[in-house]
Amino acid sequence: MQVWCDLRTTPSIEELHPVFDSKLTVNGEQFSLNGNAISYDSELVGELVAIRDSNSYNQARALIGLVKWLVVELTDWKMIPIENLIAECEDSGTMLGVVVNHTEDVNGIAFALERGADAIIIKPEDSLIEVCMIAKSLRMENQSKSNAVPIEANDSIKLTKGKIVNIEGGGIGERYCIDLTRLISLGEGMLIGSSASSLALVHGEVISSQYVPSRPFRVNAGPPHSYVLMADGKTKYIAELTSGDEVMLVSDHGESRAATIGRLKIEKRPFLRISWENDYQISNSIYLQQAETVRVVAGEGQVVSVTDLTVGDSILCHNSQYSRHIGNQVSISSKEV
Repeated sequence: MQVWCDLRTTPSIEELHPVFDSKLTVNGEQFSLNGNAISYDSELVGELVAIRDSNSYNQARALIGLVKWLVVELTDWKMIPIENLIAECEDSGTMLGVVVNHTEDVNGIAFALERGADAIIIKPEDSLIEVCMIAKSLRMENQSKSNAVPIEANDSIKLTKGKIVNIEGGGIGERYCIDLTRLISLGEGMLIGSSASSLALVHGEVISSQYVPSRPFRVNAGPPHSYVLMADGKTKYIAELTSGDEVMLVSDHGESRAATIGRLKIEKRPFLRISWENDYQISNSIYLQQAETVRVVAGEGQVVSVTDLTVGDSILCHNSQYSRHIGNQVSISSKEV
């Protein structure tokens, strides 16, 4: 974590306190503002955004991945926007700097989502300097580099076998069918589950029976709380999905492709709760409608109805040691049970 000295409205200081890594100025020295543009040694490197409402917040988000440094000043809401921006900046190439005016805000910004901002920008006041010295020292002690790699459609998704440890009734709830604008192939489905650490491959309704015709554009995805993997590698809660969103279709061999949602069909249905163990010895589960037409892909690649599953069977899953924050993969400790 860097600490910058905010000299925009303060006379220049010949010798900065050792806690400072750089300066934010308006005179062309080091990180220098010209309007909202930030330059370093005459090279344009970023932008400052004052976040006052949702519009200015979205303006800041739109810069992620386009600039080296995104510097923000916040008014009323602080922690939630900062947490969201930290999550979205991870692996984007954009670093986040935050202007902090109060000592009580320093630790919150320094350790938000366990990672904190990349730079805290303060005025050269003794109380702020002291708090930043402590926070910087703790960050250096706890610093660990994230190896998280975003998943994108057309990448090969690693699938592993998860051994089922429990099957029980899951009560009644709102069941979502996700209907797509393209056809699903045999062996394909969506990665869905109650925990971001392990998502099960839920098969499309491409298999007909004597009682029900096939619906080769549909995945019976389960209740609103479940995660579903999107085409951009992020996750969404099923309840957040809307027509026009792009989900990721995944085959039993791990090939992936994007597919657009045409509609969602929501009805009250009974559920089964299926639990399994993943690579990280974390308990994982999925709620799926208790119906013969709802199928998962088993460990050997065969398609099995959820009503035929038994304890000890294996199903194909995509496991991750990373957590999610507003759908973004982030390197923080989090447990979902």
